Amino acid sequence: MENIAASPVEDVPVLETWERLKADPKAVLVDVRTRAEWSFVGIPDLSGLGREVLLMEWQTFPDSRIASDFPDRLGAALEARGVKTTDQIFFICRSGGRSRMAAEAMAAAGYRRCLNVAEGFEGPIDADRHRSQIAGWKFARLAWVQG
Repeated sequence: MENIAASPVEDVPVLETWERLKADPKAVLVDVRTRAEWSFVGIPDLSGLGREVLLMEWQTFPDSRIASDFPDRLGAALEARGVKTTDQIFFICRSGGRSRMAAEAMAAAGYRRCLNVAEGFEGPIDADRHRSQIAGWKFARLAWVQG
């Protein structure tokens, strides 16, 4: 009998994420930040790979409530794109916290290869309280666009 327990979520550095997205045309990047973050901070750009980032809020802005229907909404969006439960799905947020929770929720919903982009889009804050200075998608100079 097949083991149906959710797979553990793997933390993947941003550069490895890019390489894995490049190597696997079925892999998907899901940005779980808020609409405000997409608009004001930017979004990863996968156009060089012939793909688009799937944008799906984990929390709503401005009240920061976790969207209880997230697994259903994302599941429907993934299905519409032809994504299978065995395809790699990378989750990204600002610094890796929300994306890990979202990845865990989708793993619990039956997606077998949920991966957390550990450094996130902006990474942690540095000693001067700035982001994108020590880690993250932007710091790694990976492609991104203003939202």
